[in-house]
Amino acid sequence: MDHATEQSVSGPPIAAKRPVKATHHGHEISDDYAWLRDPGYPVVDDAEVIAHLEAENAWFEARMKPHRPLVDTLFTEMRARIKEADKSVPQKDGDWLYWIEFEEGAEYKKWWRRPVGAPDDGSADQLILDEPALAEGKPYFRVGALSVSQDGSKLAYSVDDNGSERFTVRIKDLATGALLPDEIPGTLSALVWVAGDTGLVYSLANEQWRTDNARLHWLGKPVEEDVELYHEDDEGFRVGSTLSADEKWIVIGTSDHETSEVRLAPADDPLAEPLLVRPRRKGVEYDVDTNGETLFVHANDTHENFRLATAPLADPSDWTTAIEGSDDFYLTGFALFRDFYVVEGRQAGLDTIAVRYYGDPGRVEPIAFPEESYSAGLANNPEFATDRLRLSYESMVSPSTVYDYHVAERRLETLKVQEIPTGYDASLYRTERIAVPARDGTPVPVSILYRADRESPGPLHLYGYGAYGIAVPPGFSTTRLSLVDRGFAYAIAHIRGGDDLGRAWYKAGKLERRTNAFNDFVDVAKGLIARGYTEAGKVTISGGSAGGELMGAVVNSDPALWGAVVAHVPFVDVLNTMLDASLPLTPGEWPEWGNPIEDRAAFELIRSYSPYDNVRAQAYPPMLVTAGLNDPRVTYWEPAKWVARLRALKTDSNELLLKTNMGAGHGGKSGRFESLEEAAEEFAFILWQMGLAPPAGTGGENPGGAPEAGE
Repeated sequence: MDHATEQSVSGPPIAAKRPVKATHHGHEISDDYAWLRDPGYPVVDDAEVIAHLEAENAWFEARMKPHRPLVDTLFTEMRARIKEADKSVPQKDGDWLYWIEFEEGAEYKKWWRRPVGAPDDGSADQLILDEPALAEGKPYFRVGALSVSQDGSKLAYSVDDNGSERFTVRIKDLATGALLPDEIPGTLSALVWVAGDTGLVYSLANEQWRTDNARLHWLGKPVEEDVELYHEDDEGFRVGSTLSADEKWIVIGTSDHETSEVRLAPADDPLAEPLLVRPRRKGVEYDVDTNGETLFVHANDTHENFRLATAPLADPSDWTTAIEGSDDFYLTGFALFRDFYVVEGRQAGLDTIAVRYYGDPGRVEPIAFPEESYSAGLANNPEFATDRLRLSYESMVSPSTVYDYHVAERRLETLKVQEIPTGYDASLYRTERIAVPARDGTPVPVSILYRADRESPGPLHLYGYGAYGIAVPPGFSTTRLSLVDRGFAYAIAHIRGGDDLGRAWYKAGKLERRTNAFNDFVDVAKGLIARGYTEAGKVTISGGSAGGELMGAVVNSDPALWGAVVAHVPFVDVLNTMLDASLPLTPGEWPEWGNPIEDRAAFELIRSYSPYDNVRAQAYPPMLVTAGLNDPRVTYWEPAKWVARLRALKTDSNELLLKTNMGAGHGGKSGRFESLEEAAEEFAFILWQMGLAPPAGTGGENPGGAPEAGE
């Protein structure tokens, strides 16, 4: 593993204070560290800014150097749990079977196919995309979208090689392997083939990294001649396109975090006037798909947990309910097939999948799974005419499993269970799902994993997110075994702000009720202490992005509760970011956080909890903070400013480390093993701060009786 060049450092870098003042709603705000935002952003080349970030990285390396043997031990464990030479279960799409494959030691995957009916001996296999070759020599690499033409002759794909999430599209002739001259830079979207495979529908990211368009590229034509099919004028909305299940329509959707609107363009005539399904209405979200002349609509217009409706394509705004909205069942989505359709949702926070039939509304066939707590959903199901469904399944103790569900027989067929080369015995572990009351009496679900032989109360790691209506499923992770096998319990707090328990759960943690998410997390930690799972000072915590905002809020409010904190690309400068409409995400984020520019109450509320604005002179727990220089979602200066302010104000001598990936974005390093090194650093930091690391300079032994670790 390569590490940053070591520098002689005698102490943490202290950022200069250069106050920048602004007045909003009669309040003067002073920002001492605004200079850390490069004025040329998204290009970051200001010498002083780069020097400060590199000094922080040097301090990170200096403090972590004695614990590098532990990082290496953890990395070795984590990597050993990954089957290096691995492949997915082939899936039929038309005349071909498609799959992906990792070779021994490879950071990236290869995409393969072979004709249906051809022998499975490699003789007919065709390599359609070679990620390791494309990534060679690049510090960062990511495929964004990938789409095979309907006749199977061409592959469109997009690549980001710096973490900025601006992808360049190329098109490959699969018969010859040659790239067509077509090249579309700056995309941020799916790639949708029109009927006849003569063109692609895509979206460009504008200067503010917003997809305000749907565009059509005709193969062989200059990109300058591409046609804009739709343009969104509301700067808070984002545009995306898909192909309908029956492949007759290009579905062009536009939405923010609470309102949406959909248009349909004929796949065989994409330049025709698009069909507007229903005009946008604030607070109403809907998405659609088609089967023949019938439109299916998933909408929250009559119930916050969504209903499923149908409408004739001749009158797409005339919605007739097929499945009523329900307080008990959260309808998260649906998928249409020729002979049946599938409804996905959550009941009491647990994933459910059911097959339903056109013309027979009373026939509902739920798919049963073997455990009481799990995560399950539809996987890749590309064919409209099918008699089986590809499903994914896992739990906190059950490795990832791929099923085919035979619809007529109502039978699950196990196709693949995640293989852990070092061995894994599920009987060594226990998982629980409990409810801990928050301070307002609301029961908050918590999923917990620990070893059966764990001694309580021991250390406990608590993870949370709680924003954007994103649920955190109780899934499987081999990486977390490196904590669990060292005596930790690992808990997920399903706090308000996510939609784990339905749309009301999401709404109860956003806008004016945002602080519920923070309070839930703190109260879960206190509840786990009260129930004997752990003790005060033995709770370590982590979260990223909006979960990093959560970390910032709870270290301000309850600093003594935490033994160690890891905040990944944390959204901590909430007030300044929401006051800056020029930033990529800001207008689209106002429905989530509030608009402090126009709304004094939103300004006051955000100001009251924004982690950066509420750092004060007090003792803080040990903290590791990460950032990505090219991150367009949480800009690098947010964590950099936060750490600078913490250094200036905190009254303790606990560790405070900032690591900035100078060649990556929001997701950190891109390779499957490179990303493990960052996980190993995180866990080494936690073990070090909890006094559970071996003596500095030694790696320590793998825990007795435990399998070795990896994702």
